[in-house]
Amino acid sequence: MNHRLLGPSGLKVSIVGLGCNNFGGRLDLDATRQVVHKALDLGITLFDTADMYGNRGGSEECLGQILGDRRKDVVLATKFGWEMSEDGRLRGGSRRYVMRAVEDSLRRLRTDWIDLYQLHKFDPETPIEETLRALDDLVHQGKVRYIGCSNLPAWRVIEAQWTSRQLNLHRFISCQDEYSLLVRSVERELLPAVEAYGLGLLPFFPLASGLLTGKYKRTAPPPEGTRFAGSKGLADRYLTDANWQTVERLEQFCRERGRTLLELAFSWLLSHAPVSSVIAGATKPEQLEQNVDAAGWLLTPEDLAAVDAACGVQAPA
Repeated sequence: MNHRLLGPSGLKVSIVGLGCNNFGGRLDLDATRQVVHKALDLGITLFDTADMYGNRGGSEECLGQILGDRRKDVVLATKFGWEMSEDGRLRGGSRRYVMRAVEDSLRRLRTDWIDLYQLHKFDPETPIEETLRALDDLVHQGKVRYIGCSNLPAWRVIEAQWTSRQLNLHRFISCQDEYSLLVRSVERELLPAVEAYGLGLLPFFPLASGLLTGKYKRTAPPPEGTRFAGSKGLADRYLTDANWQTVERLEQFCRERGRTLLELAFSWLLSHAPVSSVIAGATKPEQLEQNVDAAGWLLTPEDLAAVDAACGVQAPA
């Protein structure tokens, strides 16, 4: 397993990370244990979760029970900001809530520190200065090593970096956002901002919720037990004619080179310098093996240009 530094920090993370959104929800404790142990065996060191995953707290609780002494061997990342109560009162980026949320996460994770604590979404009711001051205090207290953000538009990321610089506060070291061969909107504004500020990028949904695994067929309904079979909204979002046409062109590209679509999905993301690790979930240990094996294809500039053409993306003049 290769490793990369996460943005401007001293954190070294495996180039394939484990997304833990299935833990405590789709997967029970025993099934989660199998996936976590396989990840450790494969050398995966970045475990990314959130307080809301697993029906509000379940994912963190599973990780806390399973990791034990192996906690010190991993980079543990979690997030805060989404609603953690039905009445909507437990959410956001206010100082009062951040200080409560981190203690709750530390308790569930059974750890004294969080390696990467991430603002999960923008809070329109709280000035970013308030959120950053609270996070800065947590770093000084030793409860958090580094801070990051997720799902923020580029201009909000830049605002946060400017605010931290002006007030001499700890800055975000990473952005975690959806990025894949089929979802490339971050390339318009966020990716240039990440590159300009030297941040690490942590793509999630690298397989477009499974459409880039090759297990779905245009002429057949989604297999039972898959994400698309269980969520019409998700299927409607990804299973479009345009996406199917792109997938078919990418499959042809892979066949001509003796590769798989899964290999392309991971290796293409890792060909972008700001990408520190690709966050991919798994419900079975064998999926982790496939993900790790898929990350070793070194794409040439010609390959990258051909992929852009297959995706309908024009190369810059």
